[in-house]
Amino acid sequence: MIELRRAKQEDIPSILELVNSLALFEKAPNEVTATVQDYIENGFGDNPIFFSYLAYYEGQLAGFALWYFRFSTWKGKRFYLEDLYVKDEFRGKGIGQKLIEACIEEAKQTKCTGMMWQVLDWNTPAIEFYKKYNAQFDGEWINVNLHL
Repeated sequence: MIELRRAKQEDIPSILELVNSLALFEKAPNEVTATVQDYIENGFGDNPIFFSYLAYYEGQLAGFALWYFRFSTWKGKRFYLEDLYVKDEFRGKGIGQKLIEACIEEAKQTKCTGMMWQVLDWNTPAIEFYKKYNAQFDGEWINVNLHL
């Protein structure tokens, strides 16, 4: 059973756990410098600049998606998916699909003209996953666009 829900301030430790796991996966464990206070001020204050879904599998923290909105001078309001991550032991269970589809729906509901994100060029499983959504790819850090 997969459960998705919007993150709340009390979920910051869970978000940071997942962010640190992602950094380890991306071979950059020492690059995470954002603090709990950064998350409080920027995601859960009066004017949040990011939002997040947490994913649970049979009650266990399994993954997350974190996004924000940006403005393109050419395309208007865009949904930028900063991170989508599923812990190793929960991959292949449909959690990534639920997360990205929730993000696609969020982008549509908030009247975005499209979604963008990046994926490392060596992350073949993620690249293959995104191809299922007819995403467009370019570059070493692959910028991904999904037209809505």
